[in-house]
Amino acid sequence: MTIHLPDASGRLRAYEPRREPLALTSGTPFTSRTVFSAAHVVADPYADVSPDSPAAVDWDATLAFRRHLWSHGLGVAEAMDTAQRGMGLDWAGAAELIRRSAAEAKAVGGRIACGVGTDQLAAGSLEEIRKAYEEQLAVVEEAGAQAILMASRALAATAKGPEDYLEIYGHLLRQAAEPVVLHWLGPMFDPALEGYWGSNDLDAATDVFLEVIAAHPDTVDGVKISLLDAQREIDLRRRLPQGVRCYTGDDFNYPELIAGDAQGFSHALLGIFDPLGPLAAEAVRVLDTGDVKGFRELLDPTVELSRHLFQAPTRFYKTGVVFLAWLASHQEHFTMVGGLQSARSLPHFAKAYELADGLGLFPDPELAETRMKTLLSLYGVAQ
Repeated sequence: MTIHLPDASGRLRAYEPRREPLALTSGTPFTSRTVFSAAHVVADPYADVSPDSPAAVDWDATLAFRRHLWSHGLGVAEAMDTAQRGMGLDWAGAAELIRRSAAEAKAVGGRIACGVGTDQLAAGSLEEIRKAYEEQLAVVEEAGAQAILMASRALAATAKGPEDYLEIYGHLLRQAAEPVVLHWLGPMFDPALEGYWGSNDLDAATDVFLEVIAAHPDTVDGVKISLLDAQREIDLRRRLPQGVRCYTGDDFNYPELIAGDAQGFSHALLGIFDPLGPLAAEAVRVLDTGDVKGFRELLDPTVELSRHLFQAPTRFYKTGVVFLAWLASHQEHFTMVGGLQSARSLPHFAKAYELADGLGLFPDPELAETRMKTLLSLYGVAQ
């Protein structure tokens, strides 16, 4: 069978899909790295909502996808950027997602950490921002999940300088019941976070970030770095206090960062591990044996797909993630909360399909081909 895919110039080219998926099965828990997949949410396609309406979520399909990730040994990073926080999923929806996913994790023995932010607010005073963080932290802790302190758009808009970040984060870390993960999300993922930690100079911002950690090393489990700059992550990783982990959020350079070097390595909390879940899990189990070469041989070929999905505007990577979940039959439709399925072009989808198929990511390649042809027909591409 041949499928005709449009390229960036609009011309059609023939592609021969693979016939067999990559053979991957669930396995033993990881021993050398802690690995989270930031997971997407599945929209309810039958809900009569607009892009401005509160998100309508298909809870059964959303939780089923989390069970899929847990079955392969991955932790779930819940209610994060990948779940469309601030891009279709409001705080009310995120709170419900946290409660449901945490209960499901407890039922099946899965690991979960949940995003804590301030998206109740568009803007506010430092006191209002602190209270918003506290409200979300309480929800996550009451659900029995680990907290991930996410970057705050409201704080980025309100803070006058580094001292405001030190005050807000210091207050939260002093009251956290258990060690948390601090998340530094770069402006390529969210332009509203430009100048986070009080400076557009990344060296100065890094110093403030490290100052927060150094003042509270016992309440910081780790840091998630999403700056798409491998050397900056390595440099920061080497400056962390003993016992504080670095979780890479670099969807461009994750194989080398997880593999590490003689001076250390990164754990992982990645959006790309949503579509790569089983393959990523297999690679980490190979790494657990000390086989770095085998790990890289499995994971390095996935980088082209990841860089494609996360290409600028990077914040729209969620569209590609959900598209691949549909092709892989983790959901029965290609609809997203907020109508975000329209955020990428047909040539972008075509390239994502080809790269994912080439990696063997689709459990049923024939079904994926049929669904891709359905999408092409909706755009007027005859086969």
